[in-house]
Amino acid sequence: MPTLTAAQRREQARAAYNAYLATCPARQLLDRISGKWVSLLLNALADGPRRYSDLSRTVAGISQKMLTQTLRDLERDGLVSRTVTPSVPVRVDYALTPLGATLLPVVQAIKDWAETHIEEVMRARDDYDARHSAPTEHRA
Repeated sequence: MPTLTAAQRREQARAAYNAYLATCPARQLLDRISGKWVSLLLNALADGPRRYSDLSRTVAGISQKMLTQTLRDLERDGLVSRTVTPSVPVRVDYALTPLGATLLPVVQAIKDWAETHIEEVMRARDDYDARHSAPTEHRA
């Protein structure tokens, strides 16, 4: 087997992690981090560790099942850490890991963009719906 140059090795690595390819593992990660609960939870953890109940109150509308599952998934992916403090009752805190902190600017920017542009998006939706709900003439 011929020896690869550094440039060839870099090219192989780029090809191996091309998210446009169905077999790329990065696609699974994109799927995970694109969920609405993920971005909201990561943003909620931006200011430091939070308890489960605090996260539940902060992220309105998330079910207990989805909160638990999403936190487990984030912990498994190394984005969130879970710390159990033995006490009565047991205290469980969640925090961003150093890896999770690197994702924070991205999800914060998306959240900020959504909050800034929601009115424009709602107007665009209304315009689209008005154009596409109008009766059309049938051609014979």
